[in-house]
Amino acid sequence: MLKVEVVTPEKRVWSGEAKMVSARTLEGDLGVLPGHAPLLGVLADGTVSVKAADGSVNEFVINGGFISVSNNRVSILGEAQVVTN
Repeated sequence: MLKVEVVTPEKRVWSGEAKMVSARTLEGDLGVLPGHAPLLGVLADGTVSVKAADGSVNEFVINGGFISVSNNRVSILGEAQVVTN
């Protein structure tokens, strides 16, 4: 499982365990599964999708920011709006 946090400058928007995170970086689309290699990327404007451990999908509209992946932890830092829960 991945431990995921979606954080804006104002607050933590979402945190929990997830099976997968999908995001778009400046280098292209990215899918993160457990065991992913460490990574630091710049997020392109778009949607970040988090498939939670319970199977629900949470989507966030991101307007710039960063993604950090290390030791099954994923941090999404940037301006975010919740689209679906």
